[in-house]
Amino acid sequence: MKHFLIALALALALALCAAGVAHADAVDALRDFAHDVKSGKANFTQTVTSPDGKRKKLSSGSFEFERPNRFRFAYAKPFEQTIVADGQKVWIYDADLNQASSRKLADALGATPAALLAGANIEHDFTLKAQPSEGGVDWVQAAPKQAESTIQSLKLGFRGKELAAMEIVDGFGQRSRLDFSAVQANVPVSAERFQFKLPAGADLIEQ
Repeated sequence: MKHFLIALALALALALCAAGVAHADAVDALRDFAHDVKSGKANFTQTVTSPDGKRKKLSSGSFEFERPNRFRFAYAKPFEQTIVADGQKVWIYDADLNQASSRKLADALGATPAALLAGANIEHDFTLKAQPSEGGVDWVQAAPKQAESTIQSLKLGFRGKELAAMEIVDGFGQRSRLDFSAVQANVPVSAERFQFKLPAGADLIEQ
């Protein structure tokens, strides 16, 4: 689950990068993002649907990033959880448990959206394919080429030139959809936002 959360955070970084260079052709936006967007912010609402489609969980939060490999992904509702990458490590903090875990950022790289943040060639790790438009949103799918990826598919949706949504399906068939608001590309983000400080009394698990 924590590995999937890291992949989700990195996928959101990919989505924000693409938002700053979105064209009418969403595939071109994905190909060009690495050259144009260096930082960004957004708010999101997330809906997670079980593989059988019967159970849904709702959450919301905010996201900030600065390339390369720095981001802060914060859930505010219904539970507080923060994912922070400082360029070397990824930290996950659960406020309710007052517990944090960390792992090397390199361990999260591979055929996941993390590879895109690392500067990998998009079409080396992902197969890109335009998808049918739905409700005025143009979709592009990025399917990992490596079978061991924790993500089955990643889709980004654009409404005109604006990023509208992202959908991720994990290896178990669980679907996560994020709808974006207040997207800002190439805005300054304080370096302190990417520094994790262990709260007083919190347990730390290093992986």
